[in-house]
Amino acid sequence: MLELIAKKVGMTHQYKNNGVSVPLTMIKFYDNKIITIKENSDSNVAQIAFEKTDNKKNLNKSVIGLYEKLQQPIHKKLKTSNIKKKTEVKVGDSFEISQILKVGDKISIRGLTSGKGFAGVMKRWNFSGLEASHGVSVSHRSHGSTGQRQDPGKTFRGKKMAGHMGVEFVTVKNLQVEYIDADQSVIAVKGCIPGKNGSDIVIKFNNI
Repeated sequence: MLELIAKKVGMTHQYKNNGVSVPLTMIKFYDNKIITIKENSDSNVAQIAFEKTDNKKNLNKSVIGLYEKLQQPIHKKLKTSNIKKKTEVKVGDSFEISQILKVGDKISIRGLTSGKGFAGVMKRWNFSGLEASHGVSVSHRSHGSTGQRQDPGKTFRGKKMAGHMGVEFVTVKNLQVEYIDADQSVIAVKGCIPGKNGSDIVIKFNNI
């Protein structure tokens, strides 16, 4: 499964001919280049570099040394991806949107969700809360009991309770491609994806 790094630009919408509004998420692909390929029995493992840069200031020395050893231009990001045997690629090649995508294709996208801070159970786990009257005071949005009696006398790990919400990797599957601009390396998918505007996401192609 080929995996490429891209950037979430933001959301918009478009109207179909029947007047239905379709929500869209705009995604911009980074320029990419294959720097190494390792052959395995069932697939090839390719190391792909993204977002070419001349500024070495914020890059790790070991990463810079890797590019110099391979005699490749320096990029900001690296990603290892499995590629099917039937896909003919070599070191120095890049993946163009027009070659791997067309309108109507389905892709999966993985991103880091926005942080919500410390959240209660009603927001975090969709609990109903306690009653609004009948003796309940102050505890309307609480979660109720969290454990059992003397046996086992503890709260089990994984119990749904209030706590830190967000900042988790989430994959959304089967998002349909609605628009492609090959010149600007921008696509639009139907629906929403995890992450803030400007954050990096990983796009997965099942057919490559």
